[in-house]
Amino acid sequence: MSEATTIINPPKLGIFTKLAYATSGIPVMIEQRGISAFLLIFYNQVIGLPAHMVAFVLMISSIFDALCDPAVGQWTDNAESRFGRRHPFIYIAIVPFAVGYFLLWVPPVGWSDFSTAVYLLMTLLFLRTFSTFFELPSSALLPELTRDYDERTTIVSLRTMFSIVGGMVMTLLAYKVFLKENPDGTGGILAHDGYFSYGLTAALVMAVVMLFSSVSTHHRIPYLSKPPKRKVGIKIILRELRETISNRSFVALLAVGMLMSTANGARLALELYFGLYFWELTQNQLSILLIAGLVGIVPGAALATWVSSKIGKRRLVGMALIGGIAGNVGPVLLRLVGVMPENGSGILFSILLVDVTITFCFATMTSIMITSMMNDVVEDVEVKTGRRSEGVLLAADSLFRKMVASIGIFVSGVMLTVIDFPEHAERGGVAPDVIAKLAYGYVPITIFYISAFFLLSFYQIDRKSHERNLEILQKRAEGNKA
Repeated sequence: MSEATTIINPPKLGIFTKLAYATSGIPVMIEQRGISAFLLIFYNQVIGLPAHMVAFVLMISSIFDALCDPAVGQWTDNAESRFGRRHPFIYIAIVPFAVGYFLLWVPPVGWSDFSTAVYLLMTLLFLRTFSTFFELPSSALLPELTRDYDERTTIVSLRTMFSIVGGMVMTLLAYKVFLKENPDGTGGILAHDGYFSYGLTAALVMAVVMLFSSVSTHHRIPYLSKPPKRKVGIKIILRELRETISNRSFVALLAVGMLMSTANGARLALELYFGLYFWELTQNQLSILLIAGLVGIVPGAALATWVSSKIGKRRLVGMALIGGIAGNVGPVLLRLVGVMPENGSGILFSILLVDVTITFCFATMTSIMITSMMNDVVEDVEVKTGRRSEGVLLAADSLFRKMVASIGIFVSGVMLTVIDFPEHAERGGVAPDVIAKLAYGYVPITIFYISAFFLLSFYQIDRKSHERNLEILQKRAEGNKA
């Protein structure tokens, strides 16, 4: 067993530092939300690249991104510099990450499908490399900023709320400002105009927020954990990776995350297709639904810490998963059995408003709790291995989630091709049988959510076991000092 990293009792976190750190979730959520909401429909319906080609490129880039995560995670866990383990990677990533996101929305005009696909792939590989350089070290800071069971959940709640709100606000700006639909029906999401301004604005916002969050946590570097000085060969690295990711609670949470990521990847890739073609909503209505989602985030983030302190993190995730399943699939199932009102009716839109609000509330709770539970694994692993491995744990979690999410996206793209979903389609102009096939292909994602619910029972860390882990680590640290 390797010598444990030194445990230091840092000064109490101030509210400004908590809030500043919480903003670090915004840039990656802008990236993820933009890619999931617009990329498939932009390259398919606007640029004219076949859906299966777009989905295949997304899958390849996601797998590449996922495979980079363990290497970056191990690298940051063992890095040594006067700026600590995490901040050097964060600073390096800022400009390339922002530039990569902007380039995504300005593909060359007039190129062949193959050349456009290659451009998309190269841009995504560049973007996601530096996304990993920022997000992994940034996420790995949290277990070091605080070890308190409830304070950790509070900070996760803030970071989750900031990230979801930031991503959705940028999407809302796309709907209402950059990709605004004109009264005569021109412009909008399905027009090329506006994507340049959207990409540039989003990139600038991402860069500013990344710089702010990293500079604002810079003063905590002296109090963060430091790795023991040692020479590490490839055999040691592989052995430590195996020891780290074999933790039972981590494996359970990893499986839950993989199942949810598969379902979410498919759902998000089809989100605009359902909004525009299945429900035949206007862009203004899509914007209002986004606002409803923002409204749902607030109680989800506000209640997460309080409810989990009463019933436990695992139980809250289970309850939120059940609510999320009903919200995601329920309206589509009701339409298939002929219960939902007709498209264009005020009643239909009101139902969707309520559904989106409640679903986002449950989704926010789920995201907060799973992130907090994953951070609690850090000390459980440290007790058993003697190493703090935030980077490796988060990297392994990210690796498998990204790989299966890419499968969900790929399946969605292939499904669009199989059902002969037309390119450059008009709202209300897609054949009813194609719309029905779209719905029947979407409903089975429920299986993934249900499976995730049952696998939660294998996660074993609760408040008592976490506090016991902290006591063991504190005694170990005092023994090392003696």
